[in-house]
Amino acid sequence: MPEQSPRPTLESVAERAGVSRATASRVVNGGEGVREALREKVRRAVDELGYVPNPAARTLVTRHNRAVAVVVAEPGSRLFSDPFFAQQLRGIGRELSAADHQMVLMMVEDQHDYERVGRYLAGGHVDGALLFSLHQPDPLPDMARKVGLPFVVGGRPGWPGAESDHDLVYVDSDNRGGARLAVGHLRALGRTVIATVTGPLDQTSSMDRLDGYRDVLPDGDPALIAEGDFTPDGGGRAMAELLARRPDLDAVFAASDAMASGALRVLREAGRRVPEDVAVVGFDDVESIAAWTEPPLTTVRQDIEEMGRLMAGLLLRRLAGAGAGAGAGAGAGARPGAAGGAAGGLPSGLRPGGPTSVITPTRLVLRASA
Repeated sequence: MPEQSPRPTLESVAERAGVSRATASRVVNGGEGVREALREKVRRAVDELGYVPNPAARTLVTRHNRAVAVVVAEPGSRLFSDPFFAQQLRGIGRELSAADHQMVLMMVEDQHDYERVGRYLAGGHVDGALLFSLHQPDPLPDMARKVGLPFVVGGRPGWPGAESDHDLVYVDSDNRGGARLAVGHLRALGRTVIATVTGPLDQTSSMDRLDGYRDVLPDGDPALIAEGDFTPDGGGRAMAELLARRPDLDAVFAASDAMASGALRVLREAGRRVPEDVAVVGFDDVESIAAWTEPPLTTVRQDIEEMGRLMAGLLLRRLAGAGAGAGAGAGAGARPGAAGGAAGGLPSGLRPGGPTSVITPTRLVLRASA
């Protein structure tokens, strides 16, 4: 069996290019201060020798892992069964891949996992973190801050002091406005006893959607409000609770499509026709749910994949700013610029010196359920 030729080293690249090892290292690792003619010689030597940089050595030189932790404060059973998370992770993954960054997915099954996640974030394995589906109070943002790790939050932060923290960056949809669209549509249909199934009330998205419901029905009966958990079973339990309390209800706004699917099942089992007896509106417009319920679900659309992409893009801009000498503060830091930069296109409202967080629009999608 013929002997394999030794793996080319950085020294052999430098020798082939006729430059110093330090110059070759700067070119290979994306450093500055090398003339273009020398860069071209090093690139040609890399191609001719088939040189592949050592990731560990590259990390030591650049102090970058090109890896991002995506921490979801949900158990795996929910993360892998809910298509909402699949869409959001797809957006994150595509944006990170386009920037040659790896995604390290971490879940919080219970309180014991916070220590494990905290050790990993503090261990220098990743350059930044995306934190989402947070429940209040959640220690993840403070854990990232304490180790100086840049992060972006998915969803409006609800902890004390978050609104006045100008370094904090998040991506969310117009949850409150979307809920107003849903409930306003039900009122326009002539429905008079409109219930709602909320998400977990320790999450800001749930509170914002409940506030939107109350904006339209400020004098509504508290018996028409039941808390769910963003799952079909939770939506079904809440719907059964609402029917027991107010059998005269003629409409329901469910704060997620998954919960709406559970509500539709319970209404069907109770002999209620949709939309003739009870009109139903969801939230999310998750295609694998909304278009396949019976009847198809009228819902509020938020661009879930785009929200994931924006989260990753904002963090990449933060990391690029830190790499260019910007401060490495604990929030998401650098002000995003105009659309089309290193992190991909961002809404045009994100101008230099402008706001850093992003609220994406929502719209009503009409189908047969309302």
